[in-house]
Amino acid sequence: MAERFAHAIRRYRWLLLAAWLVVLTGAGVAALPLAGKLSGGGWYVSGSDSQLAAQALRSGFTGRGESNLVVLVHDERHTAADPQFAERAGRAVRAVLDDERLDAASSYGWLSLTGPGRDAFVGDDRRTVVTLVGLDVDDGTARRVLPGVQGELADRFAAEGLRVSLVSAASLFGEINALSQSSLTEAELIAFPLILVILLWLYRSVVATAVSFVVSMTALGLTFGLLSLLASRFELSIFVQNAATMIGLGVSVDYSLIIISRYAEELRRGRDRFEALVTTLRTSGETVLFSGLIVALSTSALFLVPLNVIGSIALGIVLVVAFAVLSSVLVLPVVLYLLGDRVLKGAVKLPGGRARSLEVSENPWYRLAMRIMRRPVLWLLPPAIALIALAVPGLGMSTFTPDARVVPESSPVRYGYDLMREQFGSGAASPMQVVVTVAGDLTDAHGAALTGLAERLRALPHVERVDSPLDVLRAVDPARPVAALAALDRLPADARQTVEHFVSAERDTVVLEVIPDDHAASPGVIALYDRVRAEVAKLPQDSLRGVVGGETAEGVDANQAISDKLPYVLGIMLLIIYVLLLVTFRSLLLPLKAIVLNLLSVGATFGLLAIVFQHGFGVELLGTVSHGYVQNFVPILLLAILFGLSTDYEVFLLNRVREEWQRTGDDTVSVATGLARTAPLISGAAVLMLAVFGAFTLTGINPIQQLGFGLAVAVALDATLIRLVIVPASMRLMGRWNWWLPGRRPAAPVPSPALPVREDALR
Repeated sequence: MAERFAHAIRRYRWLLLAAWLVVLTGAGVAALPLAGKLSGGGWYVSGSDSQLAAQALRSGFTGRGESNLVVLVHDERHTAADPQFAERAGRAVRAVLDDERLDAASSYGWLSLTGPGRDAFVGDDRRTVVTLVGLDVDDGTARRVLPGVQGELADRFAAEGLRVSLVSAASLFGEINALSQSSLTEAELIAFPLILVILLWLYRSVVATAVSFVVSMTALGLTFGLLSLLASRFELSIFVQNAATMIGLGVSVDYSLIIISRYAEELRRGRDRFEALVTTLRTSGETVLFSGLIVALSTSALFLVPLNVIGSIALGIVLVVAFAVLSSVLVLPVVLYLLGDRVLKGAVKLPGGRARSLEVSENPWYRLAMRIMRRPVLWLLPPAIALIALAVPGLGMSTFTPDARVVPESSPVRYGYDLMREQFGSGAASPMQVVVTVAGDLTDAHGAALTGLAERLRALPHVERVDSPLDVLRAVDPARPVAALAALDRLPADARQTVEHFVSAERDTVVLEVIPDDHAASPGVIALYDRVRAEVAKLPQDSLRGVVGGETAEGVDANQAISDKLPYVLGIMLLIIYVLLLVTFRSLLLPLKAIVLNLLSVGATFGLLAIVFQHGFGVELLGTVSHGYVQNFVPILLLAILFGLSTDYEVFLLNRVREEWQRTGDDTVSVATGLARTAPLISGAAVLMLAVFGAFTLTGINPIQQLGFGLAVAVALDATLIRLVIVPASMRLMGRWNWWLPGRRPAAPVPSPALPVREDALR
């Protein structure tokens, strides 16, 4: 099959090259508007209470709309007692209301109220005011345009001593979108020079180094082009571009390294370019194909999680890995065949670049493997115990959705969130919304039930206050507050606005806003959310149905969705990996060993992730801060990606071991020889991945930093302790059971053909 494919490449090489250039150009053009199409949403679980609450609040309320924001204005020169304050702050708020890009529908708060109720929207410092604005633009559009609006407002009013901030989920995730793009650029600026230097060190050839970027360029270009087309019809998370770039750079450079190194090795052994291509496709091509298949299929298990943000990231990873594989086994062989021996040209002299002996027994990796296999138990236990010890902190990992603290303090959005908490209460920027829908007409019995609910909510721990229409309605009719709705037109304008902010125009939905005493992700507020839901459940369900929304509800629902699907995701991933490794190696026990080693690596990674990002040990070295929890989508993404990437190295190493075992029939020698042949490439591939993931760890926003850190740690552990120590020790202990498959006879050793060898072979 490899030979037939090589014949096709030789025959149609120019046609394939032209087709590749056309497709890549088209994908590049299609990818240009990708960033503007991505959404900062994707955190709602379909059918959850938090989503139902958000849907119910989109119309029929004053100061609420398809999307919402709080306009915060802080005057550095005047206080609310000064005559100039109202004019200055009002001008800033009206600049938001008049912006055609936002299509403001209505407002409620400091600007719209004129009586005593206005004081509730003035901060403790008497310099800060807030106005709630409902927008008639969908959430996705708001997230795209708000960063630009926020930047213009900050620049326009800064000279006047006014700080204007747009505080909302849409503005926050819009800011995250903008920061994601800038951090992606920074990470690329760091990663590409590092990759270039590392590849030069590995290949010792300028031409080979340049060729390796063919796979990266193709995989990322095609992925972004297709994602741009899909984003025109479906909501895709902003994190898809970061994740696809991070994983795409890592696996594409790895795959190209495997292919080019084997092709160069075969050329140095004296084969012509066609024979070298056939051997490369039969060995390394098969390795890349199965490795990519394992990564793509294991990551596909994430589609079971009903969160758009996780589905988007999974889609990006699956696409970029698939295109990396296609580029490695289709485009790259065409380029290599056209270059032939020229792929070895442009030699670069670097430290450690002297030629190495072809005698495998003189290889330091071979000697290390033999030393390990002489005392396998002694070498196996310490690293295994160390990895288990590192995994222990991961058992207490706490997770939640991103909040405003992932945004730098220099951002106007972050400034608005922090100032709002400081001036109006710690939980003012993230209230819980209890949305109660009435079956039929609103009656006095419903009013009594809602009044009782509000009183019970105020009595809960961690509640700062409860905002609702009941206080205004009771002021009109203490005995029958609901009856006061009939006389709403006769109430003062401020009272009418307050009621219409909390009661829908159809009078069938009432909102109670619970203001907690801490930020949305704090343990106390998460515990409060459970108590609020318990109180809402006490409503008479035959006539009143209540759901709880808001930032905390959204995070809890997302966490629950992930934990509910985690066993299925893990089970499917393990089954996929086991079956594919069984097919690859024709062994029942090697796949089990690979899964156990993967669990050790992932467990240790989770432990270190919790130590750094949850408990804060060493987090300042990464240029970030600890928020007391890990972003909730990071662990499950790491689980899927790391199982795939770790299996990558397993396939690469064991394919070479199996080649030697089929040739010699000697288990110990085949393991040592396979390790000697692959350890330099595994180490080089690991260094490349560390460069990519490390760049994202140092420059990305907090969720991407956590993902990059976890991937970097796992790759480092896998390429050192796992692959170089535990694998040879465990395979020595398993002996002939390594290749056991019921009903299969051991293959007879196949002598290797005698071929002329160049002096500088096997670098």
